[in-house]
Amino acid sequence: MKTFQKKLVSAGILFLLFAACGATFAQNTFITITGQLKDAKTNEKIVYATVAIPNTGIGTVSNSDGEFILKVNTALNAEYFEVSHMSYATKKFKISDAAGKDQTYYLEVQPIQLKELSVIQGDARGVVEMALKSIDKNYSEVPNMMTGFYRESVKQRRDYLSIAEAVVDIYKAPYSGMQDDQVKIFKGRKGSNVKKADTLMVQLQGGPNVSLLLDIVKNTDLSIALDNLDNYQFEFGSVVKIDDKLNWVVNFAPAVIKEEPLYFGKLFISQDNMAITRAEFSLDLRDEAKAALFFIQKKPMGLHFKPTSTSYLVTYKEQGGKYYLNYVRVDLKFTCDWKRRLFKNHYTVMSEVAITDRRGDNIAKFASHDVFKQSMVLSEKVQDFADVDFWGAYNIIEPENSIENAIKKISKSLKK
Repeated sequence: MKTFQKKLVSAGILFLLFAACGATFAQNTFITITGQLKDAKTNEKIVYATVAIPNTGIGTVSNSDGEFILKVNTALNAEYFEVSHMSYATKKFKISDAAGKDQTYYLEVQPIQLKELSVIQGDARGVVEMALKSIDKNYSEVPNMMTGFYRESVKQRRDYLSIAEAVVDIYKAPYSGMQDDQVKIFKGRKGSNVKKADTLMVQLQGGPNVSLLLDIVKNTDLSIALDNLDNYQFEFGSVVKIDDKLNWVVNFAPAVIKEEPLYFGKLFISQDNMAITRAEFSLDLRDEAKAALFFIQKKPMGLHFKPTSTSYLVTYKEQGGKYYLNYVRVDLKFTCDWKRRLFKNHYTVMSEVAITDRRGDNIAKFASHDVFKQSMVLSEKVQDFADVDFWGAYNIIEPENSIENAIKKISKSLKK
């Protein structure tokens, strides 16, 4: 089994710690829809929901405040946009009623009738085995060209050290076979708080490539290592609805002790077709020393690194009877302290990618010189793709208020 760590280290995709001292877009008119998603009964925000134009590959994802921005090309002549989220009924809204208005959109929880539950022979592991055997049937067997919005940020306590964003073109290789995915940066921008860089600089290496490796359906030999189910023990959890379809929730936990750390998490598997529609997992941090080695590519002497929490989310969206990667988010919290110093510094590293468009015709790989390589650091390259006039017409993930304020603050500091 290839371990995720060895794959990442060999490709150079782990974040670094240093001691500090495409696509073609026509000029078309677009409609902007902004709003916040909430539970109709509890009024709680609905995070990481998919907001999309039906029967197209165009969409975005709500942020951690439940807010979203969706920009729709008028040439599509679309009448509705739809919102879908786990356990909520998918709901359509008229674009003409939403355009230019900042509104709150409410979703209803979709109750699950027990009489609808299908009965399956076998245990939870058997369901996972069936899902893995159904990959060729449920996921694309041909390459696709995807457009995605990628964001990464590094915080020290509550202060942002850096934020980088990019629109990326993705050559998504077939789920069958051994082809690798490719990434090409189309447009990018960043901010950096240079005042913080004199203590410790934290960088992510590989950028959006990491998100693609976390496609657990395509890369079963990486990440949570689904290529060997003996690594885990499985048990049924609840049943939820995703896109109005019943899904088993299968909980998994490490069953063995291995050289590399394993994971705790949940797989969401559709009862209709045995497709894995969602995965939530976190690294086993019980052996701190083992877990720390998983992340470190390079660090200065005398620096003690300790991961304190990890969170991974991967979602898929069905279109035309096939499932496609929809959204990937990674949150990592850790502490760093130097020998002979009393205080620890707390850091948070976040990265996320949302697929905002997809097409499946006349697909070709990128030229080698255009590919964003797995050894590259996005924050160092992104300014090569800057274009201040571009961002107004593109679907991005609505920034959280804290990120938005951080960008403004950082931009002001850079102008001084």
